[in-house]
Amino acid sequence: MNVMLLGAPGAGKGTQAARIVEEFGLVHLSTGDILRKAVADGTPLGIEAKRHMDEGGLVPDDVVIGLVRERIMQPDAAERGVLFDGFPRTIPQAEALDEALSASGLALDAVVSVEVDPEAIVARITSRRQCRACGKIFNVISDGDLAACTECGGEVYQRDDDTEAVVRKRLDAYEAQTSKLVPYYAAQGTLRAVDGNRTPDEVYESVREALAEVG
Repeated sequence: MNVMLLGAPGAGKGTQAARIVEEFGLVHLSTGDILRKAVADGTPLGIEAKRHMDEGGLVPDDVVIGLVRERIMQPDAAERGVLFDGFPRTIPQAEALDEALSASGLALDAVVSVEVDPEAIVARITSRRQCRACGKIFNVISDGDLAACTECGGEVYQRDDDTEAVVRKRLDAYEAQTSKLVPYYAAQGTLRAVDGNRTPDEVYESVREALAEVG
């Protein structure tokens, strides 16, 4: 079974991805991990990707798709299936992925879209705090506005990317590009929308039900 996970920043995709991988045994495909490994291994595509990164540019779609194609053809991915998380981000990437999957005799079985109200995402992320020493995550709503970590006593602070201005910018970017994938996959009949405004356990029950329909 090959599955894709969609959702805005802060929708809780990371939590759901970990549970999907654990229960269904899928290979968690992260383009960031693939890029880093290809660069470290010095593969032809890795060398090409490194050239663009060293120049401060984005890695072209054709290079990323090439890396994805190589990964999905590896034995573990072919045997266990893949969870695409964080890729594709644009319609052209989605079209290229469709072609790569088709050329490999594969297809997407389900695209799970975790849908959360944007204002709830803003509230969720901006209330997050982290210990500067041990990295433990806290939430102002549930834990109070702590000054010191309850685990190690380290300073508790708000990360720069958790401020409202940054969160709204990320949501705007998602809306401008990646959100277009929802109608794209709906038209293909593979989209399964779940309500992400609930607890992680409740969301995962809906995710599991969606995957059971195609598994």
